[in-house]
Amino acid sequence: MNVLLDNIDLYARGFLGTIQLFVVSAVGSLVLGAILAAMRVSPVPILRAFGTVYVNILRNTPLTLVIFFFAFAYPRLEIADLSFFTRACIGLILYTAAFVCEVIRSGVNTVPVGQAEASRALGFTFTQTLSQVVLPQAVRNVVPPLANVQIALLKNTTIAAGFSVTEAGGIYQALSERGANVFVGLVWVAIGFLILVVPLTLLQRNLDRRWSTAR
Repeated sequence: MNVLLDNIDLYARGFLGTIQLFVVSAVGSLVLGAILAAMRVSPVPILRAFGTVYVNILRNTPLTLVIFFFAFAYPRLEIADLSFFTRACIGLILYTAAFVCEVIRSGVNTVPVGQAEASRALGFTFTQTLSQVVLPQAVRNVVPPLANVQIALLKNTTIAAGFSVTEAGGIYQALSERGANVFVGLVWVAIGFLILVVPLTLLQRNLDRRWSTAR
């Protein structure tokens, strides 16, 4: 307990950084993932091809390599001067969106084809059919795996600690510099992540139960 109380400032800054990284990356990955899923099921060949190539490349690329690119290679491109935090968010969003896309696409495949055909018969465009008929049902069907992707994202934020982003995964470095017990410090970090993950798990179960009843 002394390690926690004596270094409460480190834990506060670290977990605040983790929460900020997670919230920004979660929202961004959900939006981009939904767009990519729409491309994957689009009747336009070019959009389908782009979505397929993007997902296959990002899903088979280690997240460490993605973050490494934005931390060290991106500045050499001299496109825009972005902070480490912003670059870490972009890396996490691009990587996680590929998994969100596949989860949503699997949900789209569970929606009966007849519903899309009926929508088209009523004069709905592809965009209207997807946004108003298919996606609302698809999202209900993929709550558990979608929540698992976001929980994995929360834990993946620790990788950003290796690239000068202040977050919980880097607390051990500061503890070592202060001469504190690193092992005990890491135990408190694990407990902190558990406190963050449990509410997400409970929310997932609540939504899944509620929407299962609605179905």
